Amino acid sequence: MKKLCALLLSSCVAVSGVATAGFTLEKSGSLINNCKSAYLMDYGSGECLYKENETARMPIASVCKVMTLTLVFDAVKNGELSFADKIAVSENAAGMGGSQVFLEKDCEYSVDQLVKSIIVCSANDSCVALSETVAGGEEEFVARMNKKAEELGCRDTLFANCTGLPRETQYSCAKDVAIMFSNLIKNEEYFKYSKIWLEDFQHPDDRTISMTNTNKLIRKYSFCDGGKTGFTNEAGFCLASTAVKNNMRLVSVVLGASTSDDRFKSTINMFDYGFANFKNKIVLDEKVTLNDEFEVRGGKKSSFLVRPERNGYVFSAIDAEPNVSYITVANSIKAPVAENDVVGYIEIYKDNVLIDTVNVVAAENVEKASFLDYFKQNASEWAL
Repeated sequence: MKKLCALLLSSCVAVSGVATAGFTLEKSGSLINNCKSAYLMDYGSGECLYKENETARMPIASVCKVMTLTLVFDAVKNGELSFADKIAVSENAAGMGGSQVFLEKDCEYSVDQLVKSIIVCSANDSCVALSETVAGGEEEFVARMNKKAEELGCRDTLFANCTGLPRETQYSCAKDVAIMFSNLIKNEEYFKYSKIWLEDFQHPDDRTISMTNTNKLIRKYSFCDGGKTGFTNEAGFCLASTAVKNNMRLVSVVLGASTSDDRFKSTINMFDYGFANFKNKIVLDEKVTLNDEFEVRGGKKSSFLVRPERNGYVFSAIDAEPNVSYITVANSIKAPVAENDVVGYIEIYKDNVLIDTVNVVAAENVEKASFLDYFKQNASEWAL
């Protein structure tokens, strides 16, 4: 069963001077201050809202830990690792320089602790300890980082280590970092750690190290709930971050800023611009049943109410009017049906391009028809 309907929405566009994917912006001047490159995108649709020098290859320092964390979260998802697992730290990991939590050689730490220390305070020693656990060694882990980057379509990225410490022949670009960071934050567990501002790291020998979040936007910008900073003399000050407001999540990247303040101010400028000029409009409400009922065979009733399993959104500029249409597809359904059973799906099209597919679920129960129900139904037909 297929049904097609079209709807016009009021949405938005407003800026100039820079052409981005799908939008012509009407803005004067740059949104970034003393940064070498930048990229702003909508998380849900992947559409670019702003870009400057976005594919230029350059060092990204500790922002490369976005991919380190991605592989760790993937290992947890695949059942190869759990956050409760204890890891014995090697001499190699314990000897890492730069930002660290001073892990003790041969001591055991939980995956939860190590992941937290990477996200909150960019701990290099924790990165190496996890890389050795996940892949047997940092070299193999880096090979997996590069493979994952390729799978995500990051053509201007090459990793040489899992920490971002200076090394020849490693680079990325603002656009690729936005893609990789967007992929990382698909893991809801990430936000369990990313919003921590200050916390002590507890060592097995009862030592404690105070960790402070390197992403100052957690305090400076109320809509920001995650990010990864980076700095070396070669890379300058870098930041990948995300913020959410009014059903819309944005991802921002700035690379090669002259000062730490420049990266944070530039990011706030981009976020403010994105939230002021674009929006996500709900076009499917998970709490509202669809106009058309779905047919069912062998039930006490011949059709039943359905609703979207989750909200569906269309991203656009504030004063635009995209053409939004839907195709609803019902499965072959036989009773009994339980409320919240998946019974079909809806495809959402924006300007004739498929942008999302949302499951359709039953909004009520449908019991299987009994012999008496069939008898009553046939008797009613005979009476006619």
